[in-house]
Amino acid sequence: MSGSPSSARIGVIGFGQWGPNHVRNFRMIEGSDVVRVCDTNAARLALVRRQFRDLDTSADSAAITTATDVDAVVVATPVQTHFELVKQALTAGKDVLCEKPLAATVDECRGLCELAATRGRILMVGHVFLYNPSVQHLKVDLERGELGRIYYMDAVRTNLGPVRRDVGALYDLASHDISIFNHLLGVLPVEVSATAGCYLQEHVEDIGFLTLTYPNGTVCHVHTSWLNPRKVRQLTIVGDHKMAVWDDMNNLEPIRYYDKGVTTDHYTSFGEFQMILRDGTITIPKVKLFEPLLHQDQEFVKSVRTRRTPAADGTFGLNVVRVLEAARESLRNHSQAVKVAFA
Repeated sequence: MSGSPSSARIGVIGFGQWGPNHVRNFRMIEGSDVVRVCDTNAARLALVRRQFRDLDTSADSAAITTATDVDAVVVATPVQTHFELVKQALTAGKDVLCEKPLAATVDECRGLCELAATRGRILMVGHVFLYNPSVQHLKVDLERGELGRIYYMDAVRTNLGPVRRDVGALYDLASHDISIFNHLLGVLPVEVSATAGCYLQEHVEDIGFLTLTYPNGTVCHVHTSWLNPRKVRQLTIVGDHKMAVWDDMNNLEPIRYYDKGVTTDHYTSFGEFQMILRDGTITIPKVKLFEPLLHQDQEFVKSVRTRRTPAADGTFGLNVVRVLEAARESLRNHSQAVKVAFA
């Protein structure tokens, strides 16, 4: 870090949906501070000056990516701008936190990862659900075998809006669930198939359905839509020992464990197997809630100061985009399954 070892000086590019939250967080986190903000929208820059009178503002990204008083850059802009902005910052020797997805294509993501490695820079991607308290709780329980062997996961992520123009519902919404699947299972999918519908804008899907197959036989499915009457954020996990449902809209009891399943009994008199349903108790674990984005930003600061690789590093973000790109190929091939190449 080019500045004082006791403080990371942050520059934020983009003051739209996520930028203001990043500015707030980094100003609160010990060992970091925001010194510059950039946005091409004059009204947003005026808002920055009203809310944070001590910050330098600019409409030119180079005022942040090349600034000598900036150690790390946060990129919170539309996806199509990610590659050039992250490249500028890494080339100038800055550490980078980029909102998801890391870039629009696998080739762009790979290039950014290689550049970060060459320059010895931290490259982190804003896959914020890795820092969600419920996801972290589920991760611990899955690793210790609480649910047994995982058969499948089913995710639903729907709402009426917000409708985007730069990416479709799969890139915008399914990227969250792909990151959650990969993180919880600790492995990468080998195959993906996709179905989507474009109703409001040509070539921009409003709804999407993804099916991912993992090397251990686990199947994961996600339904995404910004053309739905209900806001749903739910994940069902089915194991051979227990089942779990995480409802991200329920702040009081987000996770429920179901001691339910199917067992096989062998009846020797007939020499046949019979499936028996097991219907046990429902357990509601206590999950300590916290703001995921704040914990994500805290890890970025810690990574910048200690040079420790974050969980959602560039390679993690690259692998999510590999799945999304395979899904796009599946759409072009009438929903046929496509192998995901991670080499």
